[in-house]
Amino acid sequence: MISGNKNLYHPLGVDMSIEEVVKLRDVWVYYDDSVCVLEGINLSINREDFLGIIGPNGGGKTTLLKVILGLVKPNRGKIRVLVDIPERGRRSIGYVPQHSLFDREFPASVWDVVLMGRLGQAGRFRRYSHEDKKIALHALKTVEMLDFRDRQIGRLSGGEQQRVFVARSLASEPKLLLLDEPMANVDTPMQTEFYELLKRLNQRITIVLVSHDLSAVSIYVNKIACLNHRLFYHNSKEITAKELEATYQCPIELIAHGVPHRVLKEH
Repeated sequence: MISGNKNLYHPLGVDMSIEEVVKLRDVWVYYDDSVCVLEGINLSINREDFLGIIGPNGGGKTTLLKVILGLVKPNRGKIRVLVDIPERGRRSIGYVPQHSLFDREFPASVWDVVLMGRLGQAGRFRRYSHEDKKIALHALKTVEMLDFRDRQIGRLSGGEQQRVFVARSLASEPKLLLLDEPMANVDTPMQTEFYELLKRLNQRITIVLVSHDLSAVSIYVNKIACLNHRLFYHNSKEITAKELEATYQCPIELIAHGVPHRVLKEH
């Protein structure tokens, strides 16, 4: 369970009354000035949203996250992250990429990895302060990995590593958490625990989750968007079969289960 100061993961200097965390208006992204990756994207993400983004490989999901982070500049369109430009707004964003590449034999402990989340605050050449360590410790407790703090990161399972990477993001005290296919290397039995962790975090942090697993995501998120270069989004959890077919460009049959759920208006 998450405990402690309700504002622990909300960075200082950010107006907590802001409802709109991310705003994209008519955003277009081309690669090599010819291949259109994102086409006229309009998207608003509000405080404490839990947005799931689904779509086929190559549809621009990772690019969209990088646009929000300011790592990819659009060819045209307007972007605001916490009422600022993405390059400054990303200081308040935690990011867990699809593939965390590292040498599994490198002797870095879980504690070392989580403390890396404080580099943006501590500075590259400054020692970690007592406050830095306190925040990192709380992040480890939040993801229930405190007992693993001295373990080598490369010796953990995929699910355990993902929890550590989430803790690293939380150590930066984000207001927005972006996760790109976080279940890719997580065993099925641990996926439910991981989703439950995200659901608890969403009580205090806005979350955007990119995933291929619509049936699982639909149980936990409160809003769903479909992306395949173009975005299909209605600021709700409901999507239509027509939108799914337009996204995946093939006939789609969807069976929804679980209580509560609300994926299609009729199913």
